[in-house]
Amino acid sequence: MANLFDPLTLGALTLPNRIVMAPLTRGRAGREGVPNPLMAEYYSQRADAGLIISEATGISREGLGWPNAPGLWNEAQVEGWKIVTDAVHAAGGRIIAQLWHMGRLVHPDLGGGQPVSASATTAPHKAHTYEGKKPYEEARAATLDDIKRITDDYVRAARNAMAGGFDGVQLHGANGYLIDQFLRDGTNHRDDDYGGSIDNRVRLLREVTAALAGEVGAGRTHVRLSPNGEVQGCDDSDPHALFTAAGQALADLGIASIELREPGPQSTFAATEIAPVSPLIRPLFKGAIILNSDYVHHSAEARLKEGVADAISFGRPFIANPDLVARLAQDAPLQVPDVPTLYSSGPEGYTDYPVLAEQQAA
Repeated sequence: MANLFDPLTLGALTLPNRIVMAPLTRGRAGREGVPNPLMAEYYSQRADAGLIISEATGISREGLGWPNAPGLWNEAQVEGWKIVTDAVHAAGGRIIAQLWHMGRLVHPDLGGGQPVSASATTAPHKAHTYEGKKPYEEARAATLDDIKRITDDYVRAARNAMAGGFDGVQLHGANGYLIDQFLRDGTNHRDDDYGGSIDNRVRLLREVTAALAGEVGAGRTHVRLSPNGEVQGCDDSDPHALFTAAGQALADLGIASIELREPGPQSTFAATEIAPVSPLIRPLFKGAIILNSDYVHHSAEARLKEGVADAISFGRPFIANPDLVARLAQDAPLQVPDVPTLYSSGPEGYTDYPVLAEQQAA
């Protein structure tokens, strides 16, 4: 049975361990979404991870609705990402770009106009804007022309990611964003080829993933899903049937990995009583399955031994512990993230967490 410190072949990549850094929005790229040397320092500090999945990165102005998040739709952003990926590679790491369209979770104040989604719906809660939190506005239903254009935006972002030095891309299909809005019947009320049946609702996921694989290769294409439970107002009446079908569609495309965010009843983010779908996807999907949500060392090892997961992605532990791999290897105590600085600007709560030796010396 594998453990966290065993190597893993992940499509075109060979990972030295099975500890993956989960995508973590941190908001340090400025209003133009251009990565910078501070971000390079942050990511390179964490290059001991078997794989780094970048923070969610906008594929277009229309699709990016988080203040100071990075993008991948123009040359300045590509050049900024080169600084980051060069630093990660120099430190011995591997990094893939998570491609993000937020759909109805984009507020017009961020510059993208009226949000677009599977159907004309409005997200609950409030959006983060530069002027503070504001209620979401109703999205318009994507036309077939919109769907083609957005698919092209994903492909362009993937091309830009490779030009920016990334080792692959991950499609963000989780957490109630655009792909998820098409997948789930709670937000997809369409009556065309992209709505109604499970097969139709999986169509956009399948088409975009195939387009990404056509651009960068299936061995460098990855997908993130959040199959169980409601998140950001996005839910489904039969998630196990839906996401088993999604898993089969991705298996047919031969992509490198699926990352599944599967919270439980005690999760710190979007807790749910809905059972995980990963055991149903495992027999279908021959690539790697990466599991995520609230794992610590021993629970992560237990999931690997069960045989469902090939790797485990850690989110918040990587924020406060740049040397997380070494700390897990030594069963050393983990530092706790400073919540007020999660999305602030500057190095505080970003690049200033000490490694274990510095902490012990202090």
